[in-house]
Order: sequence, then structure tokens, then C-alpha cells
Amino acid sequence: MSGWKQRPEGGGRFALWLIRTIARCGGRVVGRLCLYPITLYFLLMRGPERRASRDYLQRVFGHRVGWFAVARHIHTFAATILDRVFLLSEQLRRFDVDLRGVDALHTQLDRGGVLLFGSHLGSFEVLRVLARTRPDVKIRVLLDKGHNQAITELLDALNPEIAATVIDAGQDGPSIVLAIQQAVQEGALVALLVDRAHPGEVGVPATFLGERAMFPAAPWLIASALRAPVVLAFGLYRGGKHYELTFEPFSDAISIARQDRPAVLGELVQRYAARLEHHTRSAPYNWFNFYDYWQTDDANHPVRTPRTAARRRVA
Repeated sequence: MSGWKQRPEGGGRFALWLIRTIARCGGRVVGRLCLYPITLYFLLMRGPERRASRDYLQRVFGHRVGWFAVARHIHTFAATILDRVFLLSEQLRRFDVDLRGVDALHTQLDRGGVLLFGSHLGSFEVLRVLARTRPDVKIRVLLDKGHNQAITELLDALNPEIAATVIDAGQDGPSIVLAIQQAVQEGALVALLVDRAHPGEVGVPATFLGERAMFPAAPWLIASALRAPVVLAFGLYRGGKHYELTFEPFSDAISIARQDRPAVLGELVQRYAARLEHHTRSAPYNWFNFYDYWQTDDANHPVRTPRTAARRRVA
């Protein structure tokens, strides 16, 4: 299977418009009833995603799985997409969110801006519940608007104020770094998803669920360049209206000397992969990377190493 950027957005503009309309007109109860035909559609019509789901589930459980497990995986994903409508509309009181490690995050925010590293595990939008405890802190999210056009349009429609705070990951590298630097200097919480290496970008290998996978180097190089504190975030969906949002301090300030870059990057990414695996195993149906995550065929998913991609490094 080709890399994740070659796959179309799940459902596209029409599906997201439909689920938004159902959610806003019929409410969450009606919306959740509609998740069953949506799950059936993906199960029957989206073969690559179905096969990727089965491959992942067999890795995490250590045994063969059937259609029911794959359907549950897809249904969990669809449930978080539905809840995105309410979370981005700031209807936060609809949900019970168990906050863990928030005091440590507040301590970092009291000192200044923070880089928040998340993943496609669970819901990143549940991060919005921080507005309850820290309404003074601005949240800036790094998002590739070009690849996620349907999501971008949905965000524009639901909450233009939040949409205006998005940092476009489709810009050139220096522009992205400058935008993140400015946000950090303003004391913002800058959220990045750091579990997917784009085809052609600098990648760092790490062991994840027992096998080598490639992780992006750029977030760690940006953190080193800005000397900003890094906190990990995991927003796990626990069923019904329940979420668990965990914050884990990772580093007060990452420093990577040029001569030590490959070794230090490898150590940092492996530490991150270990925490990602821990939370993945605690909520296995929350894994929302529906492609061959462990693919290493350079012809289909070229990922360069830090040594061979010096021109794209963050100095």
C-alpha cells in the first residue's frame, strides 16, 4: 500500500458535511445511530483501510482477528469524528473527560509556551477541554490544510475563531518554524501530531509494537531549535461520552548537537515510541492510522534519514 498521503480523506467533504448536519440537527444520540451504516460502508468499500486495520489489530493483540474486531476499530474512529463536531463547537459539557497530569502541564505553561506532541491515537480535539482550566492559554494546532481540506472546511464552519489559530503545515519549513517560534514566545500551547512521517521527509526509525517504524524527525529538530519544553498528550476515547486526556512531561528543553544528531534523535524517538505503545496497548481500538504503518519499501514510502537529508534539517 502506498503512504498515507496517497489515500483520500475518509469520506471526504460530503461525509463530513452529512455527519455535521446530522449531529447539529439530530444531536449526538441520532448521530451515534448513524455510525453503524458509516462503519458498514468503510468495512465493505474501503479495502486498504480494512486490511490495515486487521494488520494493526493482529500486531497489538498478538493473534488473528475477525471482521467484528475490524468493525469495532472503524466504529471507534467514526465515534471520535462525530464528537469532533461537538468538541470544535465548544460543547464541552456533553463529555466526561478524565484529566491526568494537567498540573504538570500548568506548571510548564506558567513558565511560557509549550510544544504539545500528540498522535493519531484517540482524539486530539478533546484537548479543547483545557479551556475550562486555562482559558488564558491560546492553543495553536499545526495542520496541513492542503491534505486535510475537508477537515479545514469543517473547522471554518464550526468555529472560525479556532480555525484562525491553525498553523498551516503546508508552508515551507522556515515559515513553519517561525510561526511556531512566535506562538511559543507568546506563551501559546502549540500542538503537533508527531507519529506520521510524510513520504520524502526526514525519518527516524524506532521499534513500535515489536517492529521497526518510521517517525518524523522534524518535530524534534524544531523543539531543539526553539529550546521549548515538550509535553506528550494522549486523548483516549473510552466509550459513550467518556474520554481520558493524559499529559506527560517529556523534556524541559531538548538540545541536539549537530555531531550527535542521529544518535540523539534515535534515543528521543524511541522514548516517544515507547510511550505511544504504552497508551496504544491501553486503548487498542483508538489507533487511527489506517495504512501500512510499518511499511519500509522506499519505492512506495521513501523516508530519508537525518544523514541524507541535510538540506531539510532545522538548523
